[in-house]
Amino acid sequence: MQRLRLKADGRIVELRDGQEFPLVPATPAAPAEAAAPPAVRDLRRRARLTQLEFAARLGVPVETIRNWEQGKRMPRGPARALLAVIAHAPETVFAALARA
Repeated sequence: MQRLRLKADGRIVELRDGQEFPLVPATPAAPAEAAAPPAVRDLRRRARLTQLEFAARLGVPVETIRNWEQGKRMPRGPARALLAVIAHAPETVFAALARA
């Protein structure tokens, strides 16, 4: 029997002898890679904001920004969509969020 574990970053690993071995999907996930969000660190730097300022503008804990930038977690759902919009019109998004 195969023991599998779903990691926080979405990877699936097989557990054997107390070690984790990544499972490679049978077919590459090209659509998921094509829809990858822009790098959070790059977006934040283009906006000339610190992690604390960026987190405050988005309304998320600074730890969330740190985890995204370090690759420990990936933005999902609404956060992913918001980052995609920020990539195209950061000032408009920040202005709208400031009014909310």
